[in-house]
Amino acid sequence: MGKGPGLYTDIGKKARDLLYKDYQADHKFTVTTYTSNGVAITSTGIKKGELLLGDISTELKNKNITTNVKVDSNSNLFTTITVDEPAPGLKTIFSCTVPDQRSGKVELQYQHEYAGISTSIGLTSNPLVNFSGVVGNNFVTVGTDLSFDTASGNLTKLNAGLNFTHSDLIASLALNDKGDTLNASYYHIVSPLTNTAVGAELTHSFSSNENTLTIGTQHALDPLTTVKARVNNFGRASALIQHEWRPKSLITISGEVDTTAIEKSAKVGLALALKP
Repeated sequence: MGKGPGLYTDIGKKARDLLYKDYQADHKFTVTTYTSNGVAITSTGIKKGELLLGDISTELKNKNITTNVKVDSNSNLFTTITVDEPAPGLKTIFSCTVPDQRSGKVELQYQHEYAGISTSIGLTSNPLVNFSGVVGNNFVTVGTDLSFDTASGNLTKLNAGLNFTHSDLIASLALNDKGDTLNASYYHIVSPLTNTAVGAELTHSFSSNENTLTIGTQHALDPLTTVKARVNNFGRASALIQHEWRPKSLITISGEVDTTAIEKSAKVGLALALKP
């Protein structure tokens, strides 16, 4: 996160990335190439059991405008146009999906030294309006995230969060699902030299009175190889190893096992990303 509080999505992001990012049980293969005029073409294939999914995306950057077009195996066309800093601190994002006529929306993001705001509105006659905002600084951040459906007149999302940062420690607290779910997370850097960190996330549901606790850690074996591990209170344990075998090209092997049912087959995922 850069100078200032960032956006609402930055609350608890370090802990989420440590505990969940790059873990997967599928086989994923990604190849990125660049044309002579600077267009990035990325092909992705994912094998989920017996199901094979794929997509092809192109990205073109022209000054402060980035255009991304993606086509998936279900013949959906996703288009995103991002205008970075038409004014200081401002970013404009237009996105739509074909053939979904209700998917079009415009999003505005504004980041200031003491505030971060993101608002979006659907391009329909009765749009879904989303607003999120945070105030604070590099140490303390408080914010809210809400959505309003103008068609039904209902508030479809209402979240609030608090983030505290102090040198090697980040702690966050969020109230989600209109007050039904309480989420607390913790991220601590143990050794910056080896990128060693530990993290934990506790989620409590007031309606079901159920708690979910996940703890995890990461460590760099060398500048190009990182290992991660996590376990939750339901006995699900996961681990991964990621190696950058050439600049920006990564191979990641991850696995998950249910410690309460060892006799079941463990899930193993493989991700390979190739960039020139």
